[in-house]
Amino acid sequence: MKHILNFTLNGEPIQVEIEPHLMLLQLLREKLELTGTKEGCGMGECGACTVLLDGKTVNSCIFPAVEAEGKRITTIEGIADGKGGLHPIQKAFIEHGAIQCGFCTPGMVLSVKALLDEIPKPTEEEIRNGIAGNLCRCTGYLQIVQAVKAVSGQ
Repeated sequence: MKHILNFTLNGEPIQVEIEPHLMLLQLLREKLELTGTKEGCGMGECGACTVLLDGKTVNSCIFPAVEAEGKRITTIEGIADGKGGLHPIQKAFIEHGAIQCGFCTPGMVLSVKALLDEIPKPTEEEIRNGIAGNLCRCTGYLQIVQAVKAVSGQ
């Protein structure tokens, strides 16, 4: 049985018909063709699939799409500066070498955005806690922490 789902995606109202078993990641990537959200582990452990749901991070690979009814979802495609340019977090990641292979980057950037929306000037410990759900196999996290400090004015 199909389900009609209504939510806001990157500031735009969406109505889509889905199967009730569909995960949010599948909806975003396969049905809505927003491929910035990545699938890493498929079990909610690596954070590559992180998106914002009403401003809070969720692992979209294990989040049932039907639970998005009436919610606000932000993906990496939705954080541009309004003119199509990069978000300041993305710029800081580039400037500080916090991107290597880039696979974890969309989820990492969204986790940082959620952190900075809640704590505008986080300590290093708060930064590390804020990105703890996102695994990066390339950078060793130092550059990511430096990028977050820079974008938060520290």
